[in-house]
Amino acid sequence: MSKLHASGTGTLTDRYVVEVVRHIPADQRGDVADELRATIADTVEARGPAAPETAEREVLTEMGDPIRLAARYADRPLALIGPDLYPTYARLLTVLLSTVLPVVTALSAALDILDGQGVGEVIGGAVGAVLTVGAQMIAWLTVVFALIERSGKRPGPAGGTWTPDALPDRGAPKERSAAVYVRVAWHALLIALIVWQHTAQPYRTDGGTHLDVLDPGLWSGWIWPILAGLAGLVTLDAIRAVRVWTRTPAIWSIAAEAAFALPLAWVLHRQDLFNPAFLSDANGGWQAPQSLYTVAAVGVLVVSAREVVKRFREARN
Repeated sequence: MSKLHASGTGTLTDRYVVEVVRHIPADQRGDVADELRATIADTVEARGPAAPETAEREVLTEMGDPIRLAARYADRPLALIGPDLYPTYARLLTVLLSTVLPVVTALSAALDILDGQGVGEVIGGAVGAVLTVGAQMIAWLTVVFALIERSGKRPGPAGGTWTPDALPDRGAPKERSAAVYVRVAWHALLIALIVWQHTAQPYRTDGGTHLDVLDPGLWSGWIWPILAGLAGLVTLDAIRAVRVWTRTPAIWSIAAEAAFALPLAWVLHRQDLFNPAFLSDANGGWQAPQSLYTVAAVGVLVVSAREVVKRFREARN
C-alpha cells in the first residue's frame, strides 16, 4: 500500500473507498475502508512497478461500481431490484427527486396563486404536491425497474461500463465560510429569545403588568414544532461546519426546515404570532394589514426553500 501512495495514485483509490463506505452502516466503515485499501494496493503491486496509475485505474474498473460493491459489503439483499440495476435506479431516482419534483411543486404553487388561493391553501397544495408526486415517482420508477429485473433483459450500467471517471471528487472538508457559523448562532439565538420572552415576560405595560411578546397560546401547540425545527437546524449546521456535507444530512435538513418554516408561515398568515395584549399596548391599537403578514409568511417559505437548495448543492459538490 505504501507504494501506491508513494506513486501519487492514492487520490483515486481514496475517492473509490469513500464512495463505497458512505453507502454502508457506520459501524462497518472503518474495517471495510482498511480492507479495500489493502486489497487495491496489493492488487496494483502484484501487477508490477510499471505505470502504477494505469494499474490502479484498471483494478478499480474491475472492482466495478462502488454502490454495487457497497451492497455486497453491507450484506443487503437487493431482491426487488438487483445489484446490476440498483446503481442506475438510485441515481435516476435522485435526479427525479432533486430536479423534477421541485419544479412540479413550484408550478403547482404558482397555479394556486394565480387562481387566487390564500397562503394556507397554497402551502397545503405545495405540501400535497410534494407528497403525491414524490410518492408517484418512487412507486412507478420502482415498478419499472422491478419489471426489468424480472424480465431477464438487464441493460448494463447507464452510459456503458462503469469506470473510475464516474467517481465524485470528495476531497477533504473545505474551510467553511463565516456564514455557516452565523447560521448556527442565529438559530440558537432564536431558540433562546423565544424561551426567554416566555419565561421572563420582558415587556411591561404602564400599569406594571408583564407580558409575553409572542402569543402565549402558541405554547399549547405551534411553538413546539418551530422550536424542534430550530434545534434541528442548529444541529445540522454545526455538523455542516465541521464535517464533509453529504446528501443524508441535506435530506434531514428538509425535515428541519419544514418543521420550522411551515408552522411559522401559518401563524404569520393567521396573525397569531404576537400577543394581542402586547400589540395593543405597544402600538395603541393599530392593526397591521393582512398583506404585511402574508408577505412575511411567503418570505419565510422562500428563505427556507433557498437554504434547502443550497444545502443540496453543497452535498453534490
